[in-house]
Amino acid sequence: MENARQIKGQEIANKQDAITRIDENHYTVKSQTVNLDYDVVATESGWKCTCPDHTYRKVCCKHIHAVEVSIELRKEIEKTIIIEPVKVDSCPKCKSNNVVKHGIRHNRNYDIQRLSCKDCSFRFSINLGFERMKASPQIITSAMQLYFSGESFRNVQKFLRLQGIEVNHKTIYNWVKRYVSLMEKYLEDIVPKVGDVWRADELYVRIKGKPNYIYALMDDDTRFWLAKQVSEKKYTEDVKPMFKDAMGAAQKRPRVMITDGAKNFMEASKVFYTNEKPRTVHIRHIHIRGDMNNNKMERLNGEIRDREKVMRGIKRDDSPVISGYQIYHNYIRPHMALEGQTPADKAGIDIKGENRWITLIQNASIKKQTFVRSERE
Repeated sequence: MENARQIKGQEIANKQDAITRIDENHYTVKSQTVNLDYDVVATESGWKCTCPDHTYRKVCCKHIHAVEVSIELRKEIEKTIIIEPVKVDSCPKCKSNNVVKHGIRHNRNYDIQRLSCKDCSFRFSINLGFERMKASPQIITSAMQLYFSGESFRNVQKFLRLQGIEVNHKTIYNWVKRYVSLMEKYLEDIVPKVGDVWRADELYVRIKGKPNYIYALMDDDTRFWLAKQVSEKKYTEDVKPMFKDAMGAAQKRPRVMITDGAKNFMEASKVFYTNEKPRTVHIRHIHIRGDMNNNKMERLNGEIRDREKVMRGIKRDDSPVISGYQIYHNYIRPHMALEGQTPADKAGIDIKGENRWITLIQNASIKKQTFVRSERE
């Protein structure tokens, strides 16, 4: 009998739109016999289903089996985007791959590896992404890591001074501004594999002494921060642009959108409307039955609030401070709730290399150079 329930559960899982994921602890499963949806909810004692088979017989019903199969299918999704560290493997003059190391070039502030082409004897060095910078890539990315993990620009300046490096705190801000802009343009073409349940919320902050709100839209499964918006208004701000940005970033629309009861969120959810089924379901209350993860959006808010002191530089809605923290949250910062992975890892984006900042910056630099070259041609 149990085997029969497992087989039927497999059949349900294979049907399109038979299972709706509210979040990782709450699913709805369509009945095979009547026009009903059963709730399958995770509890401390295991999965519970509202169908008669589970309610009265206390057995693992076909709907629970269907959810278990669905979860396993989700886990089998492999990473498809790998961002490798940039390696110098060809001569910029003759394009030969017969390149070897040829000593170190000593700059005033740091050293750069010199290379030599064995075919044309051309000697060169490449400092991709950090050309004409007085500080080394390691110093610049260390400063960015310190800043986005919670230190102020002046504290980062003090840290670098202890390393024997004298830079102005405004210089550190300029590093952030330059490289955040560079990485943003590169990452906007990379599509994360996010789930079907999204959350949106707003966070009150004071910027330069004035009240502001940071709106954020995040994927529930991967915690990938899809879109943002800054406003001085709370309930009347038009957040449709943020919802459209999220769809553009994910190249899809959600099946479930969870927000509070604010009218601007309800109005913005209309951008998800389509004649095709299933349509997006808007849950207008953050607390839903059986949910053990209602704190996910609040955790992102907490991250930002913990670093509110470094947000004092925000003067406009396109500030590199917020964009940079979004990149840090998605691609750099490991999350305990994700078992030490980043949201990008969970979303199928694997960034290689010991220093992820350098990997992203150098790949972004290659993309920029390619674009400039194609424009000239």
